[in-house]
Amino acid sequence: IPVTAILITLLLTACSGTRPTTNSQPAVNSSAAANQQPIPTQPNTVSMDSMPGTEEFGMSKEELVQNIEAVEGYIAACMNEAGFEYVAVDYKTARQGMVADKSLPGLSEKQFFEQYGYGISTLYTGLDPQIADVTTPARIGLGADNLRIFNNLSPADQVAYNHTLFGEHSDATFATTLEAEDFSRTGGCTRAAIEQVFTPEQLTVTYFNPLDALIAQDPRMVAGLEAWSACMRDAGFDYNTPEDTEPDMKARLDAITQGAKIEDLSASEQAALAQLQGEERAVAVTDLNCGLQFVEPVAQQVERELLNQ
Repeated sequence: IPVTAILITLLLTACSGTRPTTNSQPAVNSSAAANQQPIPTQPNTVSMDSMPGTEEFGMSKEELVQNIEAVEGYIAACMNEAGFEYVAVDYKTARQGMVADKSLPGLSEKQFFEQYGYGISTLYTGLDPQIADVTTPARIGLGADNLRIFNNLSPADQVAYNHTLFGEHSDATFATTLEAEDFSRTGGCTRAAIEQVFTPEQLTVTYFNPLDALIAQDPRMVAGLEAWSACMRDAGFDYNTPEDTEPDMKARLDAITQGAKIEDLSASEQAALAQLQGEERAVAVTDLNCGLQFVEPVAQQVERELLNQ
């Protein structure tokens, strides 16, 4: 996750909160798929008695690999029990989907932000990730085997397949939600598998990466984030923290589209979407510039100091 996505609100209570509810969460039962997909043992969760790791959710690299492999194994078992084929994605493929966030081949980060903003409303199609024209992080993280499986299904079975795998939001894949450190929109077998591996605290919408929490408590970072907010306001955007920007865009996109395909939107909805896309680009570029000036250098310095202690 970019350093500019650091939250300063409720630092000392960020790991508390209400567990989000989801739709369509089939139980994981490994017995039906025992001969097809081995179920890994659940890895150890991140210890809060030592310095957190630098990966998502404060994990070390080893813990990240273990958790990805465990979740993917549970997803495969759940899908197989529901009557669908799913190939557990390996760490390399999932990681490719994660790092593809806010990037496209041939574009620098700045160029991506200028053309696509955060890639939320600007890359929205309303299509399932497996058949979208744009090669999105969700599509990459699902892996070539699962794309092939999906595309060999009938249209009706594709709908059933994705509802079983994702629940209500087919864009909320494991790789993309892991990268965002936000599992709140996951459903189906993906959600059921995540619940087998991650802690209840990590599943809450208020969960805060423990390393980011340590960084954000530093007075230099507090000042840097205040300067970021002032920088955004000077450009006409009223956000208190960098973590407010993308959820705002997602909420506004959902309010306009309700998950419909672009071609099914009314003329007024398409006009509203175009307006949101323009604002998203402007907000993202300003966020990037303000973050590079006031947040990222400070965050990198504080992180180095913490990890060297």
